[in-house]
Amino acid sequence: MSYIRVAEKAAREAGAHLLRELKREKEYEYKYKNSMVTEVDISSEDLIIDIIQTKYPLHSIIAEERGELENDSSFRWIIDPIDGTTNYLHRYPFFSVSIGLEIDGVISAGVVYNPMRDELFTAEIGKGAYMNGSPIKPSRINTIEESLLTTGFTHKEGWMVDEGIFHLEKFIYRAQGFRRDGSAALDLSYVAMGRVDGFWEIGLHCWDVAAGSLILTEAGGAISDFSDAEYDIYGIELLATNGLIHDEMIEVLLLGRELRGVKEGYKK
Repeated sequence: MSYIRVAEKAAREAGAHLLRELKREKEYEYKYKNSMVTEVDISSEDLIIDIIQTKYPLHSIIAEERGELENDSSFRWIIDPIDGTTNYLHRYPFFSVSIGLEIDGVISAGVVYNPMRDELFTAEIGKGAYMNGSPIKPSRINTIEESLLTTGFTHKEGWMVDEGIFHLEKFIYRAQGFRRDGSAALDLSYVAMGRVDGFWEIGLHCWDVAAGSLILTEAGGAISDFSDAEYDIYGIELLATNGLIHDEMIEVLLLGRELRGVKEGYKK
């Protein structure tokens, strides 16, 4: 079984588990403000790890809840068992399972599964991106004014909330529409298939973006930080677009970051 098939199997089984548990009342605790973890996050993550370790017991793993399981391997699986835990807790039907595989420091395979719609997004480096086996491509929208944009907010650092709101204010007056969906992995996949045209966020973690970033680039989209530098899944800034509105969005993000720094003294 190939790496991508193992990831697909793990994502589908975890997604089925999430659906079975969805209606049950759940206990949760806070990791930090507005960031919760439930027993279902943990059980979903354990299920994924068990499937991967059964096939590849010597591979390393980094998972949102259990942290790093280091095996001194050039293969590292990056797992988010529920991307969109707040949505899941409220039974808001927008959450996903995200599994990426990093080989020698390069994201080489990725799967994002939306169990509510039974949509499986997949990509392998150099092989394109797919949704339920069909090739996907970003939209051809070429201006912000015609674009549907999406973002997210973290409460981990106060300056991140403030800067996110500042950027949102600039975009919301220009874009055709705006959404705040609550799952970065799905936001990236939606840019990849043209459901939305651009996505930006500050303060994401590697498990939020490892799979989705590969799906986007393999589909033909563009990804960078806010200054158009090469994207790093371990960085704090993400801009993902269809490629045609990328430069225009960077202009807005750089202006917002510059003005926020001047006015409030915030720094990246």
